[in-house]
Amino acid sequence: MTKKNIHSLKLSPAAVLVPLIFTSFSSLAAGSYFDARNDAMGGTGVASSNYTTAPLTNPALLTKGRAEDNVSVILPSVGVQISDKDKMVDKIDDVTDTVDRYQNVFDDFDAGDLLTDPAGALDVINNVRSASGDLANQLRDLRGNKADGSAGAAIVVAVPNETLPFAFVAKAYGTVHLHTDVAQSDIDYLDAVANGTRFPQAGDQYLLRSSATGVAAIVADYGIAVAHEFKIGEQAVSVGITPKLQQTRLYNYRASVYNFDKDKVTDSEYRTNDTGFNLDAGLSTDVGENWTFGLSAQNLISRDIETKEVNGYRDTYQIRPLVTAGAAWHTEKLTASLDVDATRTKRFKSQADSQYAGVGVEYRVLDWLQLRGGYHADMKSNDVNVVSAGFGISPFNNRVHLDLAGSVGEDDTWGAMAQLGFSF
Repeated sequence: MTKKNIHSLKLSPAAVLVPLIFTSFSSLAAGSYFDARNDAMGGTGVASSNYTTAPLTNPALLTKGRAEDNVSVILPSVGVQISDKDKMVDKIDDVTDTVDRYQNVFDDFDAGDLLTDPAGALDVINNVRSASGDLANQLRDLRGNKADGSAGAAIVVAVPNETLPFAFVAKAYGTVHLHTDVAQSDIDYLDAVANGTRFPQAGDQYLLRSSATGVAAIVADYGIAVAHEFKIGEQAVSVGITPKLQQTRLYNYRASVYNFDKDKVTDSEYRTNDTGFNLDAGLSTDVGENWTFGLSAQNLISRDIETKEVNGYRDTYQIRPLVTAGAAWHTEKLTASLDVDATRTKRFKSQADSQYAGVGVEYRVLDWLQLRGGYHADMKSNDVNVVSAGFGISPFNNRVHLDLAGSVGEDDTWGAMAQLGFSF
């Protein structure tokens, strides 16, 4: 392997995986939104959301707004949750350090040293063998590793009234899936260098076949949610719908693991654009003074969107209906909630499906202070389970609403969510 070839190893997957992992988020929100109050309560909200956040969870809950309530604005709601299940970041850092060792060795190497300084040349050979063995072991450890994440942000303007409450909603949801495909032949080659049966030389770069792939999707929804309460016998039932324009951008970048370039992941040459129509819907009803039950369905129109084919690889992003049932028990001081997905959450076909359940509680300590906690789990065991907590404050006679939440879970998972709202 020549000095030039070794230098190319410095552009390892660490260059892209580190920034992507640390700006990507595991799916605390099972759907396509983040809401600091709901996320603090275990990702629930189908029956426990207020009328302001109803367009994000269940549009039928818009009827929870009273005639005397004011126009309410969320500006904005954002969330971030980081999960490094396989400790891939640390492993990629180790690979980069090893590649740097290769580079430093060859920077100081001169073929003439074999005659003029045999001892120095032997040191170079030993360093190359040592670095090669380390890199082979690190590739073994990276084999089969994956990194998945998602992020969301939303803006809502909710207008309550007794006849037809409505809301304008804009939300963006992003997901990323990264994986490495480590070739056994690469490990065999590096092992051969490590045990002294082979020495790197020109052309060896063509023997290295390990690759890295990054696929990402950004889905933006722009819609108007409306709701109305109907009487079925003596039972009041609210129905809500959100027709929306849905814009999707997909990215697919695949390259050698040794020169994977982070700046190319979102290049336009790897992007596919798609625009279509979709629909969210929901139901809710109150039973007695303390119970609310809800049912929501997001993305009722299914779509499969293919990425571009890059270096022989193509993936498909799946938009599918996500149906969730929820129940909430509430008093003046306390709210307890439960949400269970009836369908699976799908993303790229290369990712495993998930199906979530969450429980949460909110205690109103004061009129302007609320404390929250919850637990969120993937019933398919393909995503991390997290414990969440947070609080809300609403000073100035409830004119300003600030909600903050945090989460922590298995597989080195942590997160933070924030939401700022105003009532006029």
